[in-house]
Amino acid sequence: MSNNETNNPESLQRQLNPMHVWAIAFGCIIGWGSFINPGKKFLPNSGVAGTAIAMVLGALVMVIIAFSYAYMVPKFPKAGGEFTFTKMCFGKLPAYICGWFLVAAYLTNVPMNSTAIGLIVDGLDGAADILKFGWHYKIAGFDVWMGETFFACFILILFGVLNIIGVKKAGFIQTILASLLAICAFTLCISAIISAKAKGINMEPIWGFDKAAAIEANATTANISQYAHSGTAGIFSAILATFAIAPWAFVGFDTIPQAAEEFNFSYKKVMFIMVIAITFGCFVYTSNNTVAAVALENWPDRVMAGDWVLLIAAEELLGIFGKVLIGVGVSCAVLSGIMGFYLASSRLMYSMSRDGYLPKFFGRIDEKHKTPKNAMIFCILISLSGPILGREALGWFVDMSAIGASIGYGFTCLATLHTLRKDGDGTLLLKIMATMGAIFSVCFMILQLVPIPGLEGVHFVDESYMLLLVWIVLGAIFYVSQRKKFA
Repeated sequence: MSNNETNNPESLQRQLNPMHVWAIAFGCIIGWGSFINPGKKFLPNSGVAGTAIAMVLGALVMVIIAFSYAYMVPKFPKAGGEFTFTKMCFGKLPAYICGWFLVAAYLTNVPMNSTAIGLIVDGLDGAADILKFGWHYKIAGFDVWMGETFFACFILILFGVLNIIGVKKAGFIQTILASLLAICAFTLCISAIISAKAKGINMEPIWGFDKAAAIEANATTANISQYAHSGTAGIFSAILATFAIAPWAFVGFDTIPQAAEEFNFSYKKVMFIMVIAITFGCFVYTSNNTVAAVALENWPDRVMAGDWVLLIAAEELLGIFGKVLIGVGVSCAVLSGIMGFYLASSRLMYSMSRDGYLPKFFGRIDEKHKTPKNAMIFCILISLSGPILGREALGWFVDMSAIGASIGYGFTCLATLHTLRKDGDGTLLLKIMATMGAIFSVCFMILQLVPIPGLEGVHFVDESYMLLLVWIVLGAIFYVSQRKKFA
């Protein structure tokens, strides 16, 4: 970067080292879901075996897609990532579509993590219910309490301000959070390996079970095998139920290009950082899910009761230390997710505004801290909707994030193929990887959007379709108002 660019009040500054960037990617990949979803989604939908296979396959697909990111970042090292790639290769409308849905992928993860804050405190404080005070109301059967809402809003505002006052400070805090998260996950895994309380027989049913049918029939762990997923179709559906949300599970490695203008290291390290972040993410998802099952003989009962299965499993293995371990781990996961997706969302909106795709308001840089302050404020305001909607909105946000990420992956792989043909560089391996990545991205979108007979629990729920429609309408409004200003 030239001195003129460095001193430009409207430019970002290079302050992120490789450790910061790994922490941003890993912290975004591992949020609340890796600690709460074992009981909520993974174990009933896919079991231990189905989840492990789905996560490994998902990680492999993400590595395949990462080849395209590693190729495109040095070509277009600007904030905006996939939006910038698409704009340079395919023009205005495709770039807008890509950018708008990426905003959904990144920004929905912030309120998604915030809604888990109340659940974390509720699980850790036992019967104290320290945040359950003041007015409350129900959304989709779940209570939303004033105490939980205010505390989550405080965290959202605090971490938004930390992002505003400097990316280097945010990167340092993110590194601490991500490192603690990794330590907690590895400690829990090792504890399960050496503990006599963890038994392989506890993993049954290893492909999960029909949760709705089991609850309706008042089933218990003793007769849960009657509702277990079995046969070729049942096992295939169990794997796909988790594989279909792999774009959400691993969304975060692709936030790396969003901060490309702020790297203080060689772009050649991008692929290595991405692969390490994806590998760590795959381990944490798989390990947490497996530990939740092997430590509990009656995990199906716990799942149907709506308990926090991983927390109970950790207590079973390590007593009060296990509870502390989960508390620290999930808190770091949630906070690092909020921090990382704030950074990615604001940089993407800054890039889109700089090129006229969003109003100029979002592209203004804070004179003192050199961060996209206005975009960050907008992200904070939107994210405050999470605590208000309550934790049942988690699933809706997961679906929105998954479709947004899939669209971003697809455009990046197609842009890679376009650039390879235009520039005549790259290798046959890269061309194969980009082609496979584009195909997988389309497959993810089909699984998410199209109800396929026999594959229940894979596609969007009704509320997610409605949120998607609202987002498309909002995007159309912005497009009509801004298209004459596109750079």
